[in-house]
Amino acid sequence: MTWTEILAPIKNSAYFENLWQNVKREYSNSKCFPPKYQIFRALELTPFEEVKVVILGQDPYHNDFQANGLCFSVSEQVSAPPSLKNIFTELKYDLGITRTRTELEDWAKQGVLLLNATLTVKAHSPNSHKDLGWEIFTNHIIKEISDRKADVVFVLWGAFAQKKASLIDEAKHLVIKSAHPSPFSVYRGFYGSRPFSKINTYLESRDKKPIAW
Repeated sequence: MTWTEILAPIKNSAYFENLWQNVKREYSNSKCFPPKYQIFRALELTPFEEVKVVILGQDPYHNDFQANGLCFSVSEQVSAPPSLKNIFTELKYDLGITRTRTELEDWAKQGVLLLNATLTVKAHSPNSHKDLGWEIFTNHIIKEISDRKADVVFVLWGAFAQKKASLIDEAKHLVIKSAHPSPFSVYRGFYGSRPFSKINTYLESRDKKPIAW
């Protein structure tokens, strides 16, 4: 199966036509992120058949030059936002890996789907596109992965992401839940949660290649 096949029923619907018209209007009327050509970048870099891990975010970064279509990732020319810095701190604690590259494209190309629930945002206005209708689309993606694949790791950081657990069959997938890596919650259970080693241990137990973080 490919994303084209998986998404055909929803992309050919009146719902999606309406959503896309709304998105185009938003991009025409104001500055929005990510750049329009990167809205579906997570799907482009991680083909459906290669998905091994799903990391869920809420919506794109809303400041200039940050959002690039992959949740938590930012372009190399900007410094890591606080959540990404905290993710790297935990990576160092968990696996001893010191990562400085803020662009997470290499993760995506290894089968880590870096999916935001809402794929666009108005500049400098966090969560401003939450009511456009993106979650119907991204919920469909999550459920299709759960239904059609086995042994995928779903990483749900924070209360928002954890609401998506109802879409996932935990009998055939691993679901990792912890506090969000934002500065507001990082000490409430994100630090010390060791998600990276848990992911790789599970993948290896299913005879899958671990992620080079």
